[in-house]
Amino acid sequence: MSVVTEPDTVPVANFEKHRPLLLGVAYRVLGSVVDAEDVLQEAWLRWSRVDHAGVTDPQSYLVQVVTRLSLDRLRQAKARREAYVGPWLPEPIPTGPALDESAELADSVSMAMLVVMETLSPLERVVFVLREAFEFSFADIAAMLDRSESAVRQLARRARSHVRERRPRFRHDRAVRRKVTERFLAACLGADIGGLVELLAPDVTLWSDGNGRPGAPRVPVRGARKVGGLLVQGVRKLLAPRSAGEAADATGTIVDVNGGPAVLFTEGGSPTAVMVLDIDAATDRVADVWLIANPDKLAAVDGLR
Repeated sequence: MSVVTEPDTVPVANFEKHRPLLLGVAYRVLGSVVDAEDVLQEAWLRWSRVDHAGVTDPQSYLVQVVTRLSLDRLRQAKARREAYVGPWLPEPIPTGPALDESAELADSVSMAMLVVMETLSPLERVVFVLREAFEFSFADIAAMLDRSESAVRQLARRARSHVRERRPRFRHDRAVRRKVTERFLAACLGADIGGLVELLAPDVTLWSDGNGRPGAPRVPVRGARKVGGLLVQGVRKLLAPRSAGEAADATGTIVDVNGGPAVLFTEGGSPTAVMVLDIDAATDRVADVWLIANPDKLAAVDGLR
């Protein structure tokens, strides 16, 4: 018995089928879950108005729409981020072990890679994401951006070279990352500055994204002793009761975001900060600490435990 599909359900089915890919492209280009969701909403509005009979390849069409919308939004965001108070960091997004099925995809969504991609030009970033993370051909990317294939190849070369200089392409064992993150959290919770300093590289850097939130450093903090002391003090504040006599209702737990383990701090079940570590594979020491404490960037991790 054949199943008859109502004509007006076909656009919805096609869009939902490709939603994970579209969200993946938009998030990697923008580094923001909120902006990526806005792009998908606008893409859906455009998709719902198009003559679907004339679209022979829905995936290519939708990726093109999302790519162009993301590029426009990224250009606007670059200007806004110049007025941001303190370091701007990507918005953390929940991930899981399934992401390990594709090492390239896991690497492209890592906090370390997203931070490096912030230094690319908008066009370089779009080309890098489409080519390196999703393996679109140069011809397909050229069509999406309405540029020549040779121009796209040049953009890809520049982007790869830029990323390679700033982010060595090594794969760190997930189990090691988890173990280091657990030890790191235990040292923070136990106010063990000595143990924390042992886990930190001598030239470790702490980047804190609070957009002016009280207590969030507005410039990067460097050096194991300074970073260790600041982290112990900061974690103590994050987990302290808000008023005298009040029972502590704040916790720090290990969760999976951006393709690897991270620390999620919550109060009353709501997220207050996410801490992601970049670990040097040669020494198993923490080279960078990214702390996202801007409440506007924590909605995606709400509910993680």
